[in-house]
Amino acid sequence: MKVILFGASGMVGQGVLRECLRDPDVTEVVAVARSPLEADDPKLRQVFHNDFTDFSAVAAQLSGADACFYCLGVSSAGHSPQDYTRITYDCTLAAARTTAAGNPALTFTYVSGEGTDSTEQGRSGWARVKGRTENALLAMDMRAYMFRPGWIQPLHGERSRTGWYRAMYAATSWLYPVLRRVAPSHVTTTQALGRAMLAVARLDGEGPHVLHSPEINRLGA
Repeated sequence: MKVILFGASGMVGQGVLRECLRDPDVTEVVAVARSPLEADDPKLRQVFHNDFTDFSAVAAQLSGADACFYCLGVSSAGHSPQDYTRITYDCTLAAARTTAAGNPALTFTYVSGEGTDSTEQGRSGWARVKGRTENALLAMDMRAYMFRPGWIQPLHGERSRTGWYRAMYAATSWLYPVLRRVAPSHVTTTQALGRAMLAVARLDGEGPHVLHSPEINRLGA
């Protein structure tokens, strides 16, 4: 299985990359990034690219994949609506159009989030943009799966690149066991996310196409 991975330097992407490299069915991971990753593995090939709204210059290197795991994203906090839309919608759709071009059998998984507004009519701006992104991906000629996790617990040393996220996780690390007991349908881990993405890549387009934490945890067990 050839996998293309976007966002491998982020907390979720680090966990997904780890599971891809550990999976015996994965023969190659093509990580698209702006700068080198710390990971080093014979399966890993890094493609460096700066303009994430246009992947035409590296399209040949992103062709023929079995799956594309899109883990790139930002918080709406600190970004203008225009910048958030460009990063969340424009960049995601550019990646999907490039990787799925001529490849309808591609499995494309997108890490969205709990609370995403698929009606695109709600009051929350970030949720509307995420919903618009999901709807556009689901309408494309490919096997698209939307992942809507709630709380994501990093495992195996994964850490966010955003300083205040790192501080938040450090201060609340004790909370995950509590949430897992009292609200198990709203929590997952970076490991479960990675394993669940690999699992849906083997489903040949079957099953539900919008997955929340319970489905992610079941597939990622």
